[in-house]
Amino acid sequence: MTDIKENPVKVIALVLLLMSGGALAAVQPITTLPLWLDAEQRWHLPAGEYRGSFSVDQPMQIVCEPGAVFQAQGQGNGVIVSAPDVRIEGCTFLDWGRDLTAMNAAVFLQPKARGAVIKGNRMQGQGFGIWVDGTQDASLIDNRIQGDPALRSQDRGNGIHLYAVHGARVIGNQVRDTRDGIYIDTSNGNLLQGNTLEDLRYGVHYMFANDNRLIGNTTRRTRTGYALMQSRKLTVIGNRSEQDQNYGILMNYITYSTLRDNFVTDVRDGSTGDSMISGAEGKALFIYNSLFNRIEHNHFEHSAVGIHLTAGSEDNRIADNAFVGNQRQVKYVATRLQEWSADGRGNYWSDYLGWDRNNDGLGDIAYEPNDNVDRLLWLYPQVRLLMNSPGIELLRWVQRAFPVMKSPGVLDSHPLMNPTTRPLTQEPTA
Repeated sequence: MTDIKENPVKVIALVLLLMSGGALAAVQPITTLPLWLDAEQRWHLPAGEYRGSFSVDQPMQIVCEPGAVFQAQGQGNGVIVSAPDVRIEGCTFLDWGRDLTAMNAAVFLQPKARGAVIKGNRMQGQGFGIWVDGTQDASLIDNRIQGDPALRSQDRGNGIHLYAVHGARVIGNQVRDTRDGIYIDTSNGNLLQGNTLEDLRYGVHYMFANDNRLIGNTTRRTRTGYALMQSRKLTVIGNRSEQDQNYGILMNYITYSTLRDNFVTDVRDGSTGDSMISGAEGKALFIYNSLFNRIEHNHFEHSAVGIHLTAGSEDNRIADNAFVGNQRQVKYVATRLQEWSADGRGNYWSDYLGWDRNNDGLGDIAYEPNDNVDRLLWLYPQVRLLMNSPGIELLRWVQRAFPVMKSPGVLDSHPLMNPTTRPLTQEPTA
């Protein structure tokens, strides 16, 4: 006893051991449960409530019968998988831990869990739903993950979290009321397809993730539908953003990526809740410091800003898109001319007032959405009070009369007379 009192390090270690001892003791092998084996070499878990945390350390298939519930009692993980070729299907997970630093999750896949399949489960809790940690070829399919809306968004775990993962297939999941729906960090070569993500901070959040595919997902009522950050070679096709706040699609330091056949509608004004990027004007597409991307055949409608491009975002191919009914179609502040047409085809602009005398489907005069007055209003928002004043009208007249005063901006030399994108009511196809 004297030795412990004289050594504060031992005292701290003892306190930590006592504090964590209960959680550690709660982890028990899955084989302690009343599993029974069928003819197809699958282990079935009968209906019942199974309390505590469980570990799977050998290849096996676990199928839960209706009414089988893992109840972690607010501590640790529901199930920890540390073996390859494990399948967990049809289970319900409730009330696992909420310690985000400890990465508490309903299902935690460790690096040895290669080829894991987590399918058709229901999860409701405050921590992470599924955490995939440094493994390969995991499949997360048709799971339903529900967070706790009573918690602040930043205090919740993500629905699905991939860290240092390769070859994952995240398909057909439904996530709501977590922090981010699907978070992909330092993970390459993964597929996200057909997921529905609602009432979140970010629906899909990429960070330092390359060569990933994002196909046919839907976000609703998030603070940002698709946050694509610090990544390259992303394939983003056929996704939908409905009634998201601040941004439908946000591109931040994205290069050599393709955005095609995406639909964004009704992006609302709001607070970003994030100090990384300022501005919350309800932007359907925000391109920040992103280069060498192909943005084609997308539909952006009924938002405060159709597209905002800034911070050195250049050399992007922007053509064959439709900008319909946005309060402001384009916001662009820079000193370099941006040509938004390719191969003789531009974009459709619902506010284009030009004509097509030869009926080739292309406007006879270029579309120029911004002028020096627009830039003045962006730099000094208080000038909006004079929007309809004689002074503003005089500035616009001088600009038209003396084109030499025009500064570089966006130019669509071949605007489309009709949109080529499908209406939002139709389901996108990959």
